Amino acid sequence: MRVLGIDIGGSGVKGAPVDLERGELTEERFRIPTPVPAVPEAVAEVVGQIAGHFSWTGPIGVTFPGVVLDGITTTAANLDPGWIGRDARGLFSAATGQPVVVLNDADAAGLAEVAVGAAKGEAGVVLMLTFGTGIGSALFIDGRLVPNTELGHLEIDGKEAEKRASDHAREHHDLSWPEWAARVEEYLRHVEMLFSPSLIVIGGGVSKKSEKFLPLVRVRTRVVPAVLRNSAGIVGAAMAASAL
Repeated sequence: MRVLGIDIGGSGVKGAPVDLERGELTEERFRIPTPVPAVPEAVAEVVGQIAGHFSWTGPIGVTFPGVVLDGITTTAANLDPGWIGRDARGLFSAATGQPVVVLNDADAAGLAEVAVGAAKGEAGVVLMLTFGTGIGSALFIDGRLVPNTELGHLEIDGKEAEKRASDHAREHHDLSWPEWAARVEEYLRHVEMLFSPSLIVIGGGVSKKSEKFLPLVRVRTRVVPAVLRNSAGIVGAAMAASAL
């Protein structure tokens, strides 16, 4: 079975059909830059363009970088504030003409890594963290998702964690890999103290460069890069829509 997954990020909206059994993209990923400003109607139009690119009919899973409750987006830290309180599911369904499921972007990435990736078969508490424009999080207990945790907004020393330790912060402040690794380690130690996970999976675009910073990070918990890398959100979105 194939389902279309679409992943909305702060810099790009990307999608592809997914083979649900294997957790693999069946066609080359199609990406369109996130509109500026990223108002709901403009982003919905891009989602419609991606579905049209694949001439898609059938269920679609769409991720959103914020809290999603029953298809309603209630936060929008890295997009336009006009998303707050919007019926994203209805908006995307109208734009594509297809049934849609909407979920938090990191939750989607985590679902994929638990199903077919780095956290497959892991018992206990597993934490997926995506480092990109912000820091997304997905928390699992024995494979079951605790949705919308948004741990990138935790405050450490009076500052929001993602403002210091996201991949965007690394680029914005022109940090070396060792300098950024120190900030990542500080953040991981904080979430480690709060949740005592048995495994932390690092995802997002920077995961493909994990050899540059993960060996420099020293925490008690086992930390591994995501297997699906930056495609995890697309795969997880498709998995979430498979029941439609």
